[in-house]
Amino acid sequence: MVATHIADYTVLNNGMKMPWFGLGVWQGEPKDGPEVEHSIRIAIEAGYRHIDTAAGYENEVGVGNAVRASSIPREEIFITSKVRNSDQGYDSTLRAFEESFQKLGLDYIDLYLIHWPVKGKYKDTWRALEQVYRDGRVKAIGVSNFQIHHLEDLLANANVVPTVNQIELHPLLTQVKVRDYCRSKGIQVEAWSPLMQGHLDHPVLTNLAVKYKRTVAQLVLRWDLQHEIVTIPKSAREVRIRENADVFNFELSDDDMAAIDSLNQDKRFGADPDNFDF
Repeated sequence: MVATHIADYTVLNNGMKMPWFGLGVWQGEPKDGPEVEHSIRIAIEAGYRHIDTAAGYENEVGVGNAVRASSIPREEIFITSKVRNSDQGYDSTLRAFEESFQKLGLDYIDLYLIHWPVKGKYKDTWRALEQVYRDGRVKAIGVSNFQIHHLEDLLANANVVPTVNQIELHPLLTQVKVRDYCRSKGIQVEAWSPLMQGHLDHPVLTNLAVKYKRTVAQLVLRWDLQHEIVTIPKSAREVRIRENADVFNFELSDDDMAAIDSLNQDKRFGADPDNFDF
């Protein structure tokens, strides 16, 4: 299904509805200050129904404040958070979830993710996520930055298949093999850093943006949606928040989708999931 409205959603492998389009709040400054609450208020006014945060972003309090202050019913807003690397392990993850739960101040969290595949810890961390899922305070659990071999290792002992794998994904890092593997397991792929941390000056993208009379950011976000990838662009500026969401009234041709697909360089702007030290 190709999204045609900002509130359109995919159905995860456990039946949960997850909006295709959301707002990322990574690097909102100051931490838990008014900026993140203002950004979320603007986003909700613009129709966003999906907010992505993490313990490591240090703005869960602000996210919770903004959601509670909204006139939109809680069940219509999808909230994701993540366990930070330093908290991974079974008991420490349970404590970390409790801390995030209290900071958000919501009755439940829609999606809770393992932020990075910390070697020697992510399987115990997953056991903890399965426990909080059974307890009912989180509606879905998943992973972030997992490569195929991480997923295979996790699934060998998991009782619950992850609903989501949130990965760095954009035209220069198309992650086709990971996407295909996740599809085969019923795991929804979600793109973080879909706008390449602002590195959008590529002639193919700029020429196509002119053709469609759109910004390059809008072009790339539409490419995500037509590939059935959940996407969460980050912005704190009202004009960008509204502009990024204006991607539901045009469609890229098959040839132009293929042209963007061909830009892949396996280029990362973030850390390598097989080689990180934080």
